[in-house]
Amino acid sequence: MELGELFLPPGVKAGRHSTVLFFFHGGTWLPELAGARNQTAVVAVQAGSGSGSYSRLFEDPKRFPELLSEAEHKAHFRFARVLLGGWSAGCGAIRQILQDPAAYKRVNGALMIDGIHTDYEGDKPGPLESKIGTGNLEVWVKLGRDAMAGRKRAIVTHSEIFPGTFASTTETADYLAEQLKLRVRPVVKWGPMGTQEISLASAGRFLMIGFAGNSAPDHVDQLHSLPVFLKWLK
Repeated sequence: MELGELFLPPGVKAGRHSTVLFFFHGGTWLPELAGARNQTAVVAVQAGSGSGSYSRLFEDPKRFPELLSEAEHKAHFRFARVLLGGWSAGCGAIRQILQDPAAYKRVNGALMIDGIHTDYEGDKPGPLESKIGTGNLEVWVKLGRDAMAGRKRAIVTHSEIFPGTFASTTETADYLAEQLKLRVRPVVKWGPMGTQEISLASAGRFLMIGFAGNSAPDHVDQLHSLPVFLKWLK
């Protein structure tokens, strides 16, 4: 493909249940494994490091519809459901794609794995010293409201990692919960890949889960949970 690699698991065919997942960042083998386990076609896209490298891929609003059209051409049928997924920096691609009204309408659900970040106002560190910038979070609030109303499906996960120079996924999750008027419940239970769930908020078809851990392995464990997350998303 012009961008990314298409994986079509055996048995995936045209029909009302046919689904494709566009997954950004984290390699190709894991999204393909998740697709095989969930009977989902996958287009895995890698663009290097940093959310900016992913958002720039879709600055042209025609880019995503063209990518979807190419995937359908190669699969020889139209996908009934279109899902977006991203880990870490890959969520920048999802944010950019959803800015376009046509793309937003076509997408049925999205999975953001420990990757919803934003800046701090005045580029100052936080969380106590400054406020987070909310401009980059507006599309997530919109998606959350639509998921709560049953029009979309959305899953957000976050860790306890604090980057320092930009807002953490915990801070952005707190902001989403506030804007969506969701009650975040503390939980203590095992999650996928031996992760530990520590918080949960849900309403309608919106789900937000907080996981323990503030290290790189904790971040990667969430990526490796993709096969389970995709099952939940579908």
